[in-house]
Amino acid sequence: MTAAVLTVSDGVVHGTREDLSGDLLATLLESDGYEVERRVVPDEREEISAAIRELAGSAAVVLTTGGTGVAPRDVTPEATRPLLEREAPGIAEAIRADSIARTPHALLSRGVAGIVGRALVVNLPGSPGGCRDGYAVLRPALAHAVGLLAEAETTHRQT
Repeated sequence: MTAAVLTVSDGVVHGTREDLSGDLLATLLESDGYEVERRVVPDEREEISAAIRELAGSAAVVLTTGGTGVAPRDVTPEATRPLLEREAPGIAEAIRADSIARTPHALLSRGVAGIVGRALVVNLPGSPGGCRDGYAVLRPALAHAVGLLAEAETTHRQT
């Protein structure tokens, strides 16, 4: 199964910042058995959208990191939202709820999540800690979501 990590960062593109968050997400996904494709784009809405669209064509999961805050160049949600065929608001809500318990800065996170084709797309913050914690929230449901999107046979809990 293929997953993609899209780092949105002017600093990484220009070589003035290491891609610690992208590296961390790739490691986490690989440890869960995903083959990971990586991409880095600047904080430019059109480039972010084009990369998500392309990656969603070949990956079951696209995790973005960066550009979800309130700074003027933070446009990842605006680049993602028009591509979504269906939103998955529970994912973004759960990630924010978990983060708010850790830091008040999570109140500023504007990430979105949803479906593009048969890919699950999730915006995560640009910090390694935010990515680690966000992935921990997403992880228990990720395989099930990927299976549903691939129309694989899944099991549902009976209550």
